[in-house]
Amino acid sequence: MKINDRQIGQGEPVYVIAEIGVNHDGSVERAMELVRAAVDTGADAVKFQYFETDRLMSRAAKLAAYQKVAGETDPLAMLRRLELSLGDLERVASLAVNRGVDPIVTVFSVELVESAARAPWSAFKSASPDLVNRPLLEAIAADGRPLIVSTGAADLEEVSRAAGWLEASRDRLAMLQCVSSYPAPDAALGGIGAIERATGLAVGYSDHTEAVETGGLAVEAGAVLLERHLTYNCAAAGPDHAASLEPDGFRRYVELARSATRSGVSRGEKVVLDCERDVRLVSRQSLVARRVLRAGHVIGVEDFTVKRPGTGLAPWRLDEAVGRVVVREVGEDEPIPPEALGL
Repeated sequence: MKINDRQIGQGEPVYVIAEIGVNHDGSVERAMELVRAAVDTGADAVKFQYFETDRLMSRAAKLAAYQKVAGETDPLAMLRRLELSLGDLERVASLAVNRGVDPIVTVFSVELVESAARAPWSAFKSASPDLVNRPLLEAIAADGRPLIVSTGAADLEEVSRAAGWLEASRDRLAMLQCVSSYPAPDAALGGIGAIERATGLAVGYSDHTEAVETGGLAVEAGAVLLERHLTYNCAAAGPDHAASLEPDGFRRYVELARSATRSGVSRGEKVVLDCERDVRLVSRQSLVARRVLRAGHVIGVEDFTVKRPGTGLAPWRLDEAVGRVVVREVGEDEPIPPEALGL
C-alpha cells in the first residue's frame, strides 16, 4: 500500500497518523494549531472527521458511556458543537499539504463522499462502526484513493466480510486493529496478526490506550501503521481529549514506534471485548426510515438512509431489505427493526 510516495508495509518505517478527530472543539483555528503541533511531533499524517450531525444520528441516538464520563448530555448537541464545515476541512487539509504531512479524512455518510473528494485528502478512512456499512465502504473505495479501515468492536467474521467487499481495492487498502473503548483497558495486540492471517492485507493499529509505549509494542506485533489521538490538553472538555496524547507525549510515542522492529506474527484472536460492547451498540449505524413506512409498503432503496445507533437492521443487509413488504409500521427517522420487514 502507498499513500502518496510513501510505501507502507513490512520492512518500511512505521507510518504514524495523528488523529485530530474532533479535538479541535469545532474551531478551525484550533484544528490548524493541531496540524502544526502534529508536524512538530514527527507524525506522517493528520486525520480529521467529516460528518453532518443530522445525517449521522437519528433521534434514537444515544451517548456512549465514555462520552457521559466526559460530561456530555446530548449526543446530537455534542456532535453539532464539534462539526467543521467542508470549507474549514479544505483549509486544514491544504495546511497539512503545505507543511509536508498527509491529510486524511474519515467520512461518516455516503452522501458526503462526493463533496469530501473535492479536498486534497491523501487517503480516506472509515471508522470502526462503519465496518458493517457496506454502502459507505464501497462509495469511499470507488473514489480511488488509499483506504484505511478501522475494525474496533468487530469480530473476525465481520472483518473478513468487509475485506471481501473491498477485494478490488486491496492494493490500496489497509486495516487497523482497534479496541473501541476510551481509554482502552486492553491493547489486544493479538488482533493485528489475526487480521493479517485472515485477510493478507497491510494491518496497523488504532491506539486508544493511555500508554506512550503501546505504539512500539504494536509495531513489534506486526503493525505497519499507527493512529493515535493528538490533543492540546488531555484535561480539556470534550469526548476524546482524555484518551489522547499531548504534543510532548505524542513525540515520544513516535520515537518509540520508529525504534521498534517486528518480532514476528502476533498470535491472538480478533474478538469483541466486553469493554467495547457499549460503543458497538451506540456508534454503529442502522438502516433508518427516511419517511413513515406503513404496513404493506414495498421497500425501495429510496426509503432508507443510514444513521446511528446500531439497534436496527445492519446497513450491509440493504440488498436483503429492498423488495420486502413492511409488516409493521416504522416511524420517520426510526432505525428499522428486522422484524418490521419480516426478517
